[in-house]
Amino acid sequence: MPESCMECRVPIRFYEPGRLFISNEKDWSCIDFQTMKEAEKKLQTVQEKQEGALIGGIGRPDDEAPLRTAPIGEVAEWFSHQEVIRVIEKNQFVSFLQPIVDAGTGSIYGYESLLRTNKEAAIPPVRLFAAAQKLGMHSYLDKQARESAIIARKKYIRNGQKSFINFLPSTIYNPEFCLQHTFRIIEKYNVNPGDLVFEVVETEKIEDIEHLRKVLNVYKQEGIKVALDDVGAGFSTIEMLEKLRPNYIKIDRSYVSFCDQDGDKQLFIERALKTASNLGIKTLAEGIERKEEYEYCLAAGIPLVQGYYFGKPSAEPVAD
Repeated sequence: MPESCMECRVPIRFYEPGRLFISNEKDWSCIDFQTMKEAEKKLQTVQEKQEGALIGGIGRPDDEAPLRTAPIGEVAEWFSHQEVIRVIEKNQFVSFLQPIVDAGTGSIYGYESLLRTNKEAAIPPVRLFAAAQKLGMHSYLDKQARESAIIARKKYIRNGQKSFINFLPSTIYNPEFCLQHTFRIIEKYNVNPGDLVFEVVETEKIEDIEHLRKVLNVYKQEGIKVALDDVGAGFSTIEMLEKLRPNYIKIDRSYVSFCDQDGDKQLFIERALKTASNLGIKTLAEGIERKEEYEYCLAAGIPLVQGYYFGKPSAEPVAD
């Protein structure tokens, strides 16, 4: 396993009672605590008295060393995100499903899976992913999201309909190794790989296009389709299509919103559709909220559409 691979990294865990571990990079010292509040106070005292760089960790009362270590300031940061850490640790997730519609027939083509916490946790997705990124748990969370989506597919979505599943390519360091967990889950639940579409989602600009191409190719080798999200925004430019050759592209909602009234947006949509069609790529317009937007996309020849106009994400799928 590559040392830099965070896909299989041990997640942060809290124990009550538990033990704080502090090291000056030579020797470990242990501080026992009964509650997390007590642990926070003791860690704060250590920080105030610290001389030089320290690393720390958290364990059970009888542990002789922590499973995961970090600079002492980062360990202190863990305490401010206890709720998120416990949700990730306990896998308190569900996948909400939003319909993707065949523009010509109006029938359900598939569903996009969107990660949500369950009712017990109730943490907004933006906060969940932001905290996971800050804590270095985004790879673990992304892996759990893929598993949750596959489980939801097995439970709710019939064979032949597609499942669009988001993933963060920056969390996949070695695609041949890191994606094995996902492929085992697909096999475990006896899901047809041909019904799955793994969709690139990334908020930051991706500079290593060759790495992304390798990730997409590993999915394709397993018979899985791939999609490029937010085309027209960020790194997802039309020029990328020939390099990456996804099976689907999703036109960013900023170009779809009020596209029936904006000539510049229409020119972009027409260009994207033409380029994709020439490469054998299916185009999906996302973020449709008005009848007029849908009618324009239908007239333009876009085969797939998605948005609140057809249905909001829900725990159980919208029926045909």
